[in-house]
Amino acid sequence: MNKKLTLAIIGCGKFAKHFAKLFMAHPYVEKVYACDLIREKAEEFRDNYGTEIIDTYEEALASPEINGILNFTERHIHGDIVIRALKAGKHVYSAVPMASKVDECGEIVRLVKETGLIYFMAETCYYYPCAMYCREEYKKGTFGDFCYAASQYYHNIDNIGYGKTAERGMPPLLYPTHSTAMVLSAMDTYATEVSCFGYADKKGDPAFKKDGNAWENEFVSQYVMMRLANGGVARVTEARSFGWNKPSSYISGFYGTKAGYEFSNAQHLLVEKDFTTEKEHVTVRDVSDYVNPEDMVAAKGEPDFKENVANGMWQWSSPAAIQANDVARLPKEFDGLVSGHMYSHKLLVDDFCRAVYEGKQPYLNAWRAARYTVPGLVAIESCKMGGKVLPVPDFGMPEDC
Repeated sequence: MNKKLTLAIIGCGKFAKHFAKLFMAHPYVEKVYACDLIREKAEEFRDNYGTEIIDTYEEALASPEINGILNFTERHIHGDIVIRALKAGKHVYSAVPMASKVDECGEIVRLVKETGLIYFMAETCYYYPCAMYCREEYKKGTFGDFCYAASQYYHNIDNIGYGKTAERGMPPLLYPTHSTAMVLSAMDTYATEVSCFGYADKKGDPAFKKDGNAWENEFVSQYVMMRLANGGVARVTEARSFGWNKPSSYISGFYGTKAGYEFSNAQHLLVEKDFTTEKEHVTVRDVSDYVNPEDMVAAKGEPDFKENVANGMWQWSSPAAIQANDVARLPKEFDGLVSGHMYSHKLLVDDFCRAVYEGKQPYLNAWRAARYTVPGLVAIESCKMGGKVLPVPDFGMPEDC
């Protein structure tokens, strides 16, 4: 393409604020508009970040100047927002999830395949250091044949920011990609079957009654087993009944025939089978300094270190050593700007801008977005059916992706 981007932020809420300055600063971006149903929110973006205002989403879609949509709307309407943008000929950067219906995911894939447009799902956990570490070691062959992994996203319902909105009672697995993206990207595989169980709300929250939300959902936490195309199995948890005061997204275990990765709080361990001796023996390597953020590593001798880790002190402060190569390719215009969620924000914004500018599909494209989203949507139905094993549709993957 080699044409600078003119973008429109759709939905000027709290999450979009973390990205506005980054898009404004990127050298491939010419101009950024802001659009929200509540005009005062768009005006806040104009006043604080230097964006311009466009009054409605329909105007943004009709504008020949705007070639990209930045979707930060409510989670359960993403499918409609994205499909309309692609049909209008716009590239799309979208917060997660991809969509709330399997057929919407399929339609997004179809439109991208038909038009060649860029759809980018901004899944922060793809760049979480634990996911990057498991990808790195898996590619090296350290783990051998993959057997099992466990990943989870713990975020208490009272701290997730839903308040009393329509989203509060939605099934946790409608928002699955913080868990699925980590383990599935590590092996670049996908789920073929799922079985899911749930924990029903016991606090009397009216949002989690079958007649209290649009999904007839009573489960405040959901736990799913996924059979994978590579022959392994993964367990994914999306919990809103615990998680205390902060979100926690991580891989707790990743195991193959030769080695395993284990994580708890601030400690990351690689446990490898010792093949040099006939006696059953393993070696243990502490890789915490490589995987933890630099500021966290510098503070590890402090007496309240572990408690501060548990309270998320360093999730927004600095990159980890494992992220060094990706950080090195970021534009100098990002220097001094904040990069949240384990330093993922800058990397995601740069990935999208480069993909559109260069006309190349990104790694977090429509096909992978579907592979990270659809298992959760199918698991919701399995949960309603008491854990029945259900097949997961797959929309394939282009050879050049």
